Amino acid sequence: MPEWFKLIGVLIVIVGLALRMRTTIVVVVAGFVTGLFAGLPLFTGATFAGLTFISQPGTEGIINMLGRAFTDNRLMTLFIITFPAIGLSERFGLQTQAKILIKRFGAATPGRLAIIYQLFRVLHGILGLRLNGHPTFVRPLVYPMAAGAHSSRDTAHTDDSQHVKNDSEHIKAASAAAENYGNFYGQNLSPAQAGILLVYGVMQGLGFTLSVWRLVLYAIPIALCSVLLGIVQFTLFDSWLKRRSYDS
Repeated sequence: MPEWFKLIGVLIVIVGLALRMRTTIVVVVAGFVTGLFAGLPLFTGATFAGLTFISQPGTEGIINMLGRAFTDNRLMTLFIITFPAIGLSERFGLQTQAKILIKRFGAATPGRLAIIYQLFRVLHGILGLRLNGHPTFVRPLVYPMAAGAHSSRDTAHTDDSQHVKNDSEHIKAASAAAENYGNFYGQNLSPAQAGILLVYGVMQGLGFTLSVWRLVLYAIPIALCSVLLGIVQFTLFDSWLKRRSYDS
């Protein structure tokens, strides 16, 4: 079998994401298929050939590998604990109060809020704090505040449910983008964050001697560029929402 067959997992990921399939399912399937084409067994100590299992002592199986990866990174699932608290907060009016609060600020717009939130996440990245922003901030606070800021300005279409729904989806995407930009690039500004430590470990394994502070130094220009591009994107987003309100 040609070696390039082992890259079929990349093709599966591209096709799956292009078809907007479930990301988790796509990635797991790609991992399974890649492992099988690479000759890995399904379970440690055995491989599948036809309808029989052939013993291969010392070879870690795909199932075992996935299980080990989950247990090694199980702390990443701690954000699930916050769901009950967030659900109760929303049930008793957290989103409504967030909208009411933001409407008091006449200068607030969805784009400006996204810019402020992105800077907020970069700051937390510098401090080395992990906030699991999507479930704990974006969903219950940032998005409702951005939607409230937009509704206070776009009073001409409050009765047009389809228009409101379309704008809502775009505002939701912008709020999530601010989280992604700030978290992804901001976390590289702290020597205690997982991203920097991962790069440091890989470079050390390849024989390169360097410090985590040097990696942080090289990450600063990238983080600054992400902030500037975010400011441009969200400013244009505000302009687009404004034109959309007038044109409609």
